[in-house]
Amino acid sequence: MSNTQSIRLRRPGPDKPASNPPKKAPDDTFLQDQVRRNARPPWTPSFGFALRMLLLIRVTAAMYSNIDDCDEVFNFWEPLHFFDRGYGFQTWEVTPQYAIRSWAYILMHILPVKIARFLAVNEKRVAFFAVRIFLAGISSLAEVTLYRAVCEKVNLRVGRYLFFILFFSAGMWNASAALLPSSFAMYTTTFAFAFSMIPATTQNARRTLFTTLMFATGAIIGWPFALALAIPFVFEELFILSGDKVLPASYTSWLFGRWKRLVGAGALASLIFIPVVVIDTLAYGKLSVVPFNIVLYNIFSSDRGPDLYGTSPPSFYFLNLLLNFNVLLPFALLAYPALAVTYLFDKGRLGLVRPSQAMESSPFTVLAVRLAPFYLWLAILTAQPHKEERFMFPAYTMLCFNAAVTIYLVRGWIEGMYIKATKSPYKASRSSIFSSFTSSVITVAAAISISRIFANWHYYHAPLSVAFHFETKEIPWLLNTTGLLKEYAAPPANGHRHEEKRIDLTPIQHFDLNLCLGKEWYRFPGHYLIPNHVRVEFVKSEFEGLLPGHFPEFENATISSPWWPRPQTRLIPEDQNDLNKEEPSHYVPIETCTHLIDLDFPSHPVESALEPRYAIQSDTWERVECIPFLDARHSPLLSRVLWVPGEKWRQLNVWGDYCLLRNKKLVESKIEEVKAKASSL
Repeated sequence: MSNTQSIRLRRPGPDKPASNPPKKAPDDTFLQDQVRRNARPPWTPSFGFALRMLLLIRVTAAMYSNIDDCDEVFNFWEPLHFFDRGYGFQTWEVTPQYAIRSWAYILMHILPVKIARFLAVNEKRVAFFAVRIFLAGISSLAEVTLYRAVCEKVNLRVGRYLFFILFFSAGMWNASAALLPSSFAMYTTTFAFAFSMIPATTQNARRTLFTTLMFATGAIIGWPFALALAIPFVFEELFILSGDKVLPASYTSWLFGRWKRLVGAGALASLIFIPVVVIDTLAYGKLSVVPFNIVLYNIFSSDRGPDLYGTSPPSFYFLNLLLNFNVLLPFALLAYPALAVTYLFDKGRLGLVRPSQAMESSPFTVLAVRLAPFYLWLAILTAQPHKEERFMFPAYTMLCFNAAVTIYLVRGWIEGMYIKATKSPYKASRSSIFSSFTSSVITVAAAISISRIFANWHYYHAPLSVAFHFETKEIPWLLNTTGLLKEYAAPPANGHRHEEKRIDLTPIQHFDLNLCLGKEWYRFPGHYLIPNHVRVEFVKSEFEGLLPGHFPEFENATISSPWWPRPQTRLIPEDQNDLNKEEPSHYVPIETCTHLIDLDFPSHPVESALEPRYAIQSDTWERVECIPFLDARHSPLLSRVLWVPGEKWRQLNVWGDYCLLRNKKLVESKIEEVKAKASSL
């Protein structure tokens, strides 16, 4: 009945758990928020979420970024290809008489190559991208490790700014997946920098050991000059109290303990030399200490050295970093002045030391040490006459850290001025002015970086696109004209149940194809993107320096070793030198080329006897594929460094044609020869 009341008896249940109190920001970081200190801390991505996000963007870079440096191809991709496939280009730097490139570094990348070869036997392209994805993964892990260390030891907001700076940076896009020792040094110094965020203490030997091991690994396996980035860390370990509190009477024993610990960590880290020297000695057939050879050549050579390959003005790195980091570069450069201003007018943000009998370091001093590596590296490289973009890679993450710190400190100034003007910390805690400032800086930097990334792809990706067309269109066309085009069944992949049909390119060996490079030799993307049985050669151009030769493609029993599968690396070639002196034997006659890659600028043609406009010689050369390539010399500054969607923006620039050309008569004769051979079988 509706008027009836009833009593429902229920067994007593467990008490409702009390809600978790809001977390507070850590109070032991170098930088302390002054507004909303007791409120919930700012959101920062967890380690796992940050890693997944960075992996997404870094793998995208591995798939779509350009190869900007010919050293990456000829000194690292080509030796790796030779070790894997038995042929490729050899530079003087990987010959036994000079030995300034480490096979230990090159062979670090053989694992992804072998995995790719197991999954796709006949497709070298898969191995190329497998290596780049492998590098992207290492870079992502190093960056996230640094990001979380900054959150825990410096400030949560600084860590958040750092994450988004790394995520969108055009510089990190270029460096993260590059097969270069300087990129490897970037990974290791980033790990080392992350470990060094922990203040040095006498009890924390792990911090010293891990940081030293990472710096040593980058210098010994990668690039020895990157060890200069460890100087601030060494200075802190030896002379700065950092996380220790020491009575004056105990200072001498404390100092001795610090020195002893660092020397021990350095001695342990030096053991990395052993496997590196062993591998390089096996490769070159003689005792080879490659890091020593690099330093000897670049610093102590009187009539040799890097200056033979060009010099640049002091402004080179500033302009280059401005391209890659745009508005963040001024913030990075102003980190020290910003810290000094904060020390003078906003000391509470630095959590300054309270007076006591024990000696201890100011957070100002320790943070100044953290900001030093980028300044030091920029000063060292700017002082060198020979400059290249890749030399800055090891300090890229440190540049991002400096920029994040400056953004945070400037935000603090705005907070201070707002409180002084309103005389109300409560109003400051409710205001969105401060977050608007930081989000505006990050958003502008991200937008410019994304535009720069797209500009690099749209303007300069043609060499990789032409190589892709050569493998996937031109080679199948040749096979189809002779009836040799066949498909083979590849194993199921990507969750597909059915076998995937692929084209068998093996019969191309009957054509004896020569793909030639003239003035475009330095944009060659490497043999991993050129099918097997296609010979890549150079033809004479206006360039008068030393071009790479081919690794010997035969085995010599007198130099063979059961421990080294490629004894050709032990042969001393007679056609190499370290003086950048031209070697005529590295060229072939243009008449022997079945295909040619060339760049033509129709609007502003430049030609000579050695560099004619092959693309318009229609009697000899047929255009197989031509892709627009930016004529940077004749394009406006803004539109050539940035990209904006739309035809109007594109029309601001001047374009050339990056072409794959086919020697009509020579290819036709080879087609007839192959047909005749096929019909006689």
